[in-house]
Amino acid sequence: MAKERIVIDPITRIEGHLRIELETDGGRIGNAWACATQFRGIERVLQGRDPRDAWAFAQRICGVCTGVHAIASVRAVEDAIKCKIPPCAELIRSLVSGMATLQDHVMHFYHLHALDWVDVMSALKADPAATSRLAASLSPWPNNSATWYREVQKRVTDSAAGGLGIFAGGYWGHPAYRLPPEANLMALAHYLEALSWQREIIRLHTIFAGKNPHPNYLVGGMACAINLDNQMAINQVRLDEIAGMIDQARRFVLEVYYPDVLAIASFYPDYAAIGVSSPTLIATGESAYSCSGAPAGGVIPAGVLLDGNYGTAHPFEHKRIAEFVSSAWYSQPEGDRQGLHPWQGRTEPHYTGPKPPFKELAGQPKYTWCKAPRYDGRAVQVGPNARILLALAQGHAETAQLAGEGLGKLKAGVEALNSTLGRTYCRALESVLLARRMDQWFTQLNERIRSGDVATFNPELWEPESWPNQAQGMGFMEAARGTLSHWVEIDNRRISRYQAVVPSTWNSSGRDPGGQMGPFEQALAGDGKHPLADPKRPIEVLRTIHSFDPCESCAVHLLVPGGGGVEVKVQ
Repeated sequence: MAKERIVIDPITRIEGHLRIELETDGGRIGNAWACATQFRGIERVLQGRDPRDAWAFAQRICGVCTGVHAIASVRAVEDAIKCKIPPCAELIRSLVSGMATLQDHVMHFYHLHALDWVDVMSALKADPAATSRLAASLSPWPNNSATWYREVQKRVTDSAAGGLGIFAGGYWGHPAYRLPPEANLMALAHYLEALSWQREIIRLHTIFAGKNPHPNYLVGGMACAINLDNQMAINQVRLDEIAGMIDQARRFVLEVYYPDVLAIASFYPDYAAIGVSSPTLIATGESAYSCSGAPAGGVIPAGVLLDGNYGTAHPFEHKRIAEFVSSAWYSQPEGDRQGLHPWQGRTEPHYTGPKPPFKELAGQPKYTWCKAPRYDGRAVQVGPNARILLALAQGHAETAQLAGEGLGKLKAGVEALNSTLGRTYCRALESVLLARRMDQWFTQLNERIRSGDVATFNPELWEPESWPNQAQGMGFMEAARGTLSHWVEIDNRRISRYQAVVPSTWNSSGRDPGGQMGPFEQALAGDGKHPLADPKRPIEVLRTIHSFDPCESCAVHLLVPGGGGVEVKVQ
């Protein structure tokens, strides 16, 4: 059979602009190119600004991944000026970022990824009573009644009469869907419940950080005061509200999200060997396991799994990171074959591609706005599966027990965590761990408050006059999508250089000078076995790409149109 070129543009149900170009032969993908087609450029916007303001600009990298960029940014500045924050501030940051991750994981599964596995039209044929029995066999969630499922079915049926509304445009009826109607209806009901759930639990951000999206942070701590006797501060009423939100978040994860993922995954066991990507994975140690801001801190230290050896964790060394622009539309004096550490990195846009609209970008030397980060010359996969695999390699007992139970039900080994199904499962598994950790952080915060420790801000290094004239800092955190780092250089108390290396930059990167594919590309074409039955309905591709939870706005950062200062050169 002749090779066929396929373009999927845009990839929907993600944040930002992503184009996937494929070469297929006999129903299998032989080659792939991940093309980020939107230039954004936050690093240039930050140059010359007050470092204390960097977080407010940096979290505008994305409208979804907001607070994580703020935390990485304030940590980078705090690292540069050697500022230590109070323990209560660190706990509050952890609670804010932890709830954001729980919301992100649940929303990703139900609202971005589940419809790759769940057939909405099939759900309309389900027996609500049988659906109720199925759901009750999986968990004690209170909305397991036949009446509830009948109501959901009616709502969606009424919507279908008007063109399916939010469910229009799906590949309903595709032979790759395997769930029975009752499982489809159960998942569809939980899709709708998750919409209301996420709106409630994220109110934690408004209490601790003023708003969502774009919660407020502060170099030196948090911009919120704790005073149990003051209506305008974090008082006992607010703490009781937060306790309720944490309980609500935990219950939905344990009784809905995690059981749903296991149940749905059991119908797609072959995807535990589909979408295998880079065998080198990185996590920097802060995720569901600790609230330490240091790259080497926490219960699970930062580490690297090299070349498919998932049993041995190697130390993480930031000096081994280099970003390449060999396939990306940027220029640098060092040339395209030279990788630069983020402290030496530049963001100089230089578009050399075809004039839009264009048919293909594949085969051109440069085809994306996404740089190509590498670790010691290796393409790297980051994300929840990297964190779970690293925890297992380091003998984290709680992770091992939960993963063992889940993999046992799926009849899969640890190597399956590097796959389309594995990435999806690890996101749910991590949510269980994180929900438990939220309880622990909140308990620690209450204990400190009861002991009289209510400081949330360290003012000692707030004034720039207390800083050195030159400083460098880095801020790491494990965001929902993987390892995030911000890098700052400060000269004369102003930002002279700023770089962000984000999860979707690692995962959606293009080729490096050696021709090594990025993780998206490897997952689709690395072994030549990835299926694609119908090029006009590429649901198999969506399953694998969505399993990474792409955020291309983060990958290529931010540009305010008309803001000045950013010029894109066109050759």
